[in-house]
Amino acid sequence: MAHISSLQSGIYTYLDMVTEAIPAGTDTAAEFAALFVGSTPGTADTADGQVTGVANHVRMPSVREFPAIGTPANIVNVPVFGQATSSQVQGQADAPSIEVTVNYVPADMADIHSLIGTEIAFRFMMAASAVTQDEGADSTLSVANTEFYWIGRIEAILVNSQLTDSVTATVTITAQSDFYGPATF
Repeated sequence: MAHISSLQSGIYTYLDMVTEAIPAGTDTAAEFAALFVGSTPGTADTADGQVTGVANHVRMPSVREFPAIGTPANIVNVPVFGQATSSQVQGQADAPSIEVTVNYVPADMADIHSLIGTEIAFRFMMAASAVTQDEGADSTLSVANTEFYWIGRIEAILVNSQLTDSVTATVTITAQSDFYGPATF
């Protein structure tokens, strides 16, 4: 049975990371889900109620905007001399770079800054209701949810100082593996 069965907004959407070593051969949604079970989330609550994590299970804090997640099309545009439009042929899809915009609070982002350049496992979760980071590490989750997994690396965090709005940061993540999912639980 599919979790998302009607049009709805992604109010309860999370980006979790496991920073422990990823076992070789991890290549199914079930194997990725097992990485997140029993991991040790942090306990320090932030002002917005999110748990930022201090051990091997970290949640991206204060997300303002998520990008599209998934495998891009393997279509290449090929310019053809004399034609008004390019032709499209099947080719190799480029691994996407993922840019997450967060409301930037330096203390909340300390764990994320320390992960720059480290290869880690990511879980993108869309849930039917709120899921705390502790609940996300349980072996069973009572909330219907859909998850995507991948191995990636946080490449950069660019802070955008705003004069008329909140200070934000753009966290750039590269995908180092295929995307696994959607896995519905």
